Amino acid sequence: MESNRLILASASPRRRELLQEAGYLFEIDPAQKEENRYDFLTGEAKTESLARDKALEVLARHKDCVVLGSDTLVLLEGECLGKPKNEADAAKMLEKLAGRSHRVCTSVCVAREGRVSSFRQVAEVTFRPLSQKEILDYVATGEPMDKAGAYGIQGKAAKFVSRIEGDYTAIVGLPVCRTCQLLQDFGILPKK
Repeated sequence: MESNRLILASASPRRRELLQEAGYLFEIDPAQKEENRYDFLTGEAKTESLARDKALEVLARHKDCVVLGSDTLVLLEGECLGKPKNEADAAKMLEKLAGRSHRVCTSVCVAREGRVSSFRQVAEVTFRPLSQKEILDYVATGEPMDKAGAYGIQGKAAKFVSRIEGDYTAIVGLPVCRTCQLLQDFGILPKK
């Protein structure tokens, strides 16, 4: 008999919160995949490969469960902006994004023994122009350091965003509506 235990293959507090808010009970077992091993792929394909690999890696440890893997990247004119390496890298990313529009791609993969399904969701975000002081002050908060594109739209960087087009939760890191539909296809329903 198949288990309905759900495992989130991510250490992301944002994904955890979104899944909890949607009413799911789940365990967390983060994947250990090296994200830079897919640097040869384009941004959207990279997120899909990483989401799939994360789900399958964790499924190998929990064969009787349903595993949810996800990956998010910021794409600016063909350049992939992942998590910054350090504060200087974060500041450079924010300088590039200032006063411009960029795409945020989040891919989700759900896997269970013998079955794998995934999708990708893309949204567009526009930043207002930013001063050097605003960028440095934001970087000094530490918030950008574990986020694709060096910002969290749900955090202090919300004041930089002049417009979004698409699914806000996809920008945060987990497109909730489509993820819920996919989990339902795997027999996983919210508990509360």
